[in-house]
Amino acid sequence: MSRRRRDGERGAAVVDFVLALVVLVPLVLGIIQVALVLHVRSVLAAAASEGARYAATADRGPGDGIARTREQIDDALAGSFAQDVSARPATVAGQPGIEIVVRAEVPALGLGGPAVTLTVTGRAIEEQP
Repeated sequence: MSRRRRDGERGAAVVDFVLALVVLVPLVLGIIQVALVLHVRSVLAAAASEGARYAATADRGPGDGIARTREQIDDALAGSFAQDVSARPATVAGQPGIEIVVRAEVPALGLGGPAVTLTVTGRAIEEQP
Protein backbone atom coordinates (compact mmCIF):
# COMPACT_ATOMS: atom_id res chain seq x y z
CA MET A 1 0.00 0.00 0.00
CA SER A 2 1.61 3.23 -1.05
CA ARG A 3 0.82 6.61 0.35
CA ARG A 4 1.22 9.75 -1.66
CA ARG A 5 2.50 12.90 -0.02
CA ARG A 6 0.48 15.99 -0.20
CA ASP A 7 2.05 18.94 -1.95
CA GLY A 8 2.45 20.85 1.34
CA GLU A 9 4.65 18.11 2.85
CA ARG A 10 7.34 18.12 0.18
CA GLY A 11 10.80 18.73 1.62
CA ALA A 12 9.65 18.19 5.21
CA ALA A 13 12.25 15.46 5.77
CA VAL A 14 15.06 17.84 4.86
CA VAL A 15 13.78 20.46 7.31
CA ASP A 16 13.46 17.84 10.08
CA PHE A 17 17.00 16.64 9.38
CA VAL A 18 18.43 20.15 9.58
CA LEU A 19 16.55 20.89 12.81
CA ALA A 20 17.90 17.69 14.37
CA LEU A 21 21.46 18.55 13.27
CA VAL A 22 21.22 22.01 14.84
CA VAL A 23 20.71 20.30 18.20
CA LEU A 24 22.94 17.24 17.78
CA VAL A 25 26.13 18.75 16.30
CA PRO A 26 26.80 21.17 19.20
CA LEU A 27 25.96 18.41 21.67
CA VAL A 28 28.44 15.99 20.07
CA LEU A 29 31.12 18.69 19.80
CA GLY A 30 30.61 19.53 23.48
CA ILE A 31 31.03 15.90 24.51
CA ILE A 32 34.21 15.62 22.43
CA GLN A 33 35.55 18.86 23.97
CA VAL A 34 34.97 17.60 27.52
CA ALA A 35 36.64 14.29 26.69
CA LEU A 36 39.63 16.12 25.19
CA VAL A 37 40.04 18.40 28.21
CA LEU A 38 39.80 15.48 30.64
CA HIS A 39 42.36 13.48 28.66
CA VAL A 40 44.82 16.38 28.50
CA ARG A 41 44.37 17.11 32.21
CA SER A 42 45.01 13.47 33.10
CA VAL A 43 48.17 13.30 30.98
CA LEU A 44 49.49 16.59 32.37
CA ALA A 45 48.87 15.49 35.97
CA ALA A 46 50.63 12.17 35.40
CA ALA A 47 53.59 13.91 33.75
CA ALA A 48 53.84 16.47 36.57
CA SER A 49 53.80 13.71 39.19
CA GLU A 50 56.44 11.73 37.32
CA GLY A 51 58.61 14.84 36.98
CA ALA A 52 58.26 15.62 40.69
CA ARG A 53 59.25 12.07 41.67
CA TYR A 54 62.24 12.26 39.34
CA ALA A 55 63.34 15.64 40.70
CA ALA A 56 62.98 14.40 44.29
CA THR A 57 65.55 11.63 43.93
CA ALA A 58 68.83 12.23 45.75
CA ASP A 59 70.98 12.80 42.67
CA ARG A 60 68.52 14.98 40.69
CA GLY A 61 67.28 18.55 40.91
CA PRO A 62 64.31 20.72 39.85
CA GLY A 63 65.72 21.22 36.34
CA ASP A 64 65.80 17.46 35.83
CA GLY A 65 62.16 17.22 36.94
CA ILE A 66 61.11 19.95 34.51
CA ALA A 67 62.93 18.22 31.66
CA ARG A 68 61.34 14.86 32.55
CA THR A 69 57.88 16.44 32.70
CA ARG A 70 58.31 18.08 29.31
CA GLU A 71 59.56 14.82 27.83
CA GLN A 72 56.52 12.94 29.18
CA ILE A 73 54.08 15.54 27.83
CA ASP A 74 55.79 15.63 24.45
CA ASP A 75 55.62 11.83 24.18
CA ALA A 76 51.93 11.62 25.12
CA LEU A 77 50.43 14.79 23.61
CA ALA A 78 52.45 17.50 21.89
CA GLY A 79 55.30 19.80 22.81
CA SER A 80 52.98 22.81 22.72
CA PHE A 81 51.37 21.63 25.98
CA ALA A 82 54.79 21.59 27.70
CA GLN A 83 55.62 25.27 27.27
CA ASP A 84 54.86 26.43 30.83
CA VAL A 85 56.44 23.97 33.29
CA SER A 86 57.96 25.18 36.56
CA ALA A 87 59.36 23.67 39.75
CA ARG A 88 59.49 25.01 43.28
CA PRO A 89 60.25 23.71 46.76
CA ALA A 90 57.20 22.54 48.69
CA THR A 91 56.24 20.88 51.93
CA VAL A 92 54.65 17.51 51.33
CA ALA A 93 53.13 15.78 54.37
CA GLY A 94 55.35 17.84 56.64
CA GLN A 95 58.50 16.84 54.78
CA PRO A 96 60.62 18.89 52.38
CA GLY A 97 59.64 18.17 48.82
CA ILE A 98 59.33 19.49 45.32
CA GLU A 99 56.32 20.61 43.33
CA ILE A 100 56.08 20.64 39.54
CA VAL A 101 53.43 22.97 38.09
CA VAL A 102 52.20 22.65 34.49
CA ARG A 103 49.99 25.28 32.84
CA ALA A 104 48.51 24.62 29.41
CA GLU A 105 45.67 25.73 27.18
CA VAL A 106 43.45 23.22 25.44
CA PRO A 107 42.08 24.69 22.21
CA ALA A 108 38.32 24.83 21.77
CA LEU A 109 36.58 22.72 19.17
CA GLY A 110 33.83 23.98 16.94
CA LEU A 111 33.08 27.63 16.41
CA GLY A 112 36.19 29.20 17.93
CA GLY A 113 35.13 29.32 21.54
CA PRO A 114 37.59 30.21 24.29
CA ALA A 115 40.45 27.86 25.10
CA VAL A 116 40.35 25.97 28.38
CA THR A 117 43.28 26.82 30.68
CA LEU A 118 44.52 23.98 32.88
CA THR A 119 46.90 24.14 35.83
CA VAL A 120 48.03 20.85 37.36
CA THR A 121 50.64 20.04 39.99
CA GLY A 122 52.70 17.05 40.97
CA ARG A 123 54.39 16.76 44.37
CA ALA A 124 56.96 14.40 45.84
CA ILE A 125 58.93 14.15 49.07
CA GLU A 126 62.66 14.61 48.54
CA GLU A 127 64.92 11.65 49.18
CA GLN A 128 67.35 12.07 52.01
CA PRO A 129 70.90 10.89 51.15
